[in-house]
Amino acid sequence: MPADRALESLANSTLLVPFRGTTAPRWVLDAAENGLGGVCLFAFNITGPEQLRALSDQLRAAGGDPLVSLDEEGGDVTRVWHSDGCPYPGNAALGAVDDVDLTERVHLSLGAELAAVGINLDLAPSVDVNTADDNPVIGTRAFGADPDLVSRHAAAAVTGLQAAGIAAAAKHFPGHGSTRQDSHHVLPLVDADLDLLESRELAPFRAAIGAGVHCVLTGHLLVPGLTGGGPATFSPAVVGELLRGRLGFDGLVITDALEMRAASADIGLPEASVRALLAGCDLLCLGASQYEDVVAAIRAAIVAAVREGRLPVERLEDAAERVRRVRSWAAEPAAAPPDPSVGAEAARRAITVSGALPALDRPLVVECDAPPGMAVGAVPWGLAEGFGPDVVRVGADGAPAGPEGADAVLAQAGPRSLVVVVRDAHRYPRTRALVERLTAARPDTVVVEMGLPVWRPECAAYIAAYSASRASGRAVTELLQGTWTGASTA
Repeated sequence: MPADRALESLANSTLLVPFRGTTAPRWVLDAAENGLGGVCLFAFNITGPEQLRALSDQLRAAGGDPLVSLDEEGGDVTRVWHSDGCPYPGNAALGAVDDVDLTERVHLSLGAELAAVGINLDLAPSVDVNTADDNPVIGTRAFGADPDLVSRHAAAAVTGLQAAGIAAAAKHFPGHGSTRQDSHHVLPLVDADLDLLESRELAPFRAAIGAGVHCVLTGHLLVPGLTGGGPATFSPAVVGELLRGRLGFDGLVITDALEMRAASADIGLPEASVRALLAGCDLLCLGASQYEDVVAAIRAAIVAAVREGRLPVERLEDAAERVRRVRSWAAEPAAAPPDPSVGAEAARRAITVSGALPALDRPLVVECDAPPGMAVGAVPWGLAEGFGPDVVRVGADGAPAGPEGADAVLAQAGPRSLVVVVRDAHRYPRTRALVERLTAARPDTVVVEMGLPVWRPECAAYIAAYSASRASGRAVTELLQGTWTGASTA
C-alpha cells in the first residue's frame, strides 16, 4: 500500500478543480506541484486573452503540466468569449449546414484560439442526439436529432479540435438528448432500452471514438436497466461494460460536474467522488463553486476509501495513469493557426429564410428575453451590436416576455418595420403569445429565431439562425441590413 503522501498525490491526479479569481490561489498551485490532474475554468476566471494566457502559464509553472480546461462548445456555451458572445456558431448551426469539412474547420480554428491562450482540454463537443424538442439543457448544443448526422459531425469536431492540440471530450455519455429534465437540478431519465441506445445515443460516441477522441465525459443520467436508481456516472454497467467494453474506449473518462444535483444532492461531493472512481471514471470535474476545503475533503475521502479497502489502489493508479497520458499528449504544442473567417462563413451558411424578406424601413428590433440555462450562463445574444438604439428587450432578468407587452411594442414601432427576435420560442408559451399578437397586428413582421426553429408563427418572413452566438447575430444583421443576401430559403 502506498504511503499517505503517495496516495494523496494519486488522489490529486484525479481532480479537475475550480477556483475563484483571475490568478491561481496558493492552494491550487500547491496541488499542481503535488500531481493535480487539472483545473476547470469558468467565465469568472477570464477577463481577456492576455490574462488567460498568463493564468495558464502560472498554472503550468507550478509543475506537473496540469490540464487547463473549460467548456468552449462554440455557439451559446462559451467561456473565452463570455463577455461579447462567441465568434463561432454552435453545433445546431453546423448540423443545419451539414458540411463535415466546415465543422472540422470551425473546430480547428476554435481549438487554435484555445491553444493560443493556454487551454489544452476542451470539455466538448456535445455529441448528444437531441430528439426531445423541449430538452431544457441540450437544444442548440447538439448537431441535430438524427444519429447519422450527429455521428459524422462528432467525428469532424473531434478531428478539428485535436488537430489543434486540444484534447476533446465527447459528452454527455451515454446521451442527454432525449431527456426533458436538466441534470443541474434533477436526475434526468433516458427512456431507452439497450437496442435504442445502441442505434441512437451511442452512435455518435462510436464515431468520436473512431476519430480518436482522447476523453469521454459522462452525464448524470438515469438509464433504466443499466444504472439502477442512480446516475450513469456512478454505474459500472455504463462506464465499464458499455463505454469500455461494448464501445472499446480506452481513453480518459471525465465526470460531468459532480456538484450538480443529479450527482451529489443526496450524498455529498466526497462520496460522489469515490463512487465515480469505483464506477470507472478517471478525472473528477467538481463544478464551479467547490474550493479548497471541499477539495481537501474529497481528497481525504478518496484516500480513506483506499485505506479501508473500498476503493482498490489499482483502480486509483489506473485513473491516474489515464490522466497522465492525456496530460503528456496535451503538453505538446500544436501549430494550427486560427481562421478568422470560418465562424462568419458557418453562421451565414446556417441561416434559412421562409417567406419573402421585405424591405425594412427604420426597423424596431424587439428581442424577447429567455432564461439562460445553467450551462449557457449570462452571455450576450441578439442583434444589439448591429442595431444599437433600435433594439428593445422585452421580458426582464431572463423571464420570458408576455403578451401583455404587445400594445406598448406596437405603439413604439408605429409605422416603422418590426423585427421580433426570439430564442427557443417553442419552450415559452408567453413568448409565443406575445409574438402571435404582434404578427396578427403587423403581418409584415419579420421573426428571427436564434434557438431551435421548432415553432413558426404566421409572419412575412421567418429567419432561422440555429445559434445565438455573436457570429450568428452578425450574420442575421447583415441579412436584415442588406449587406449580405446569400441566405438559403426553406
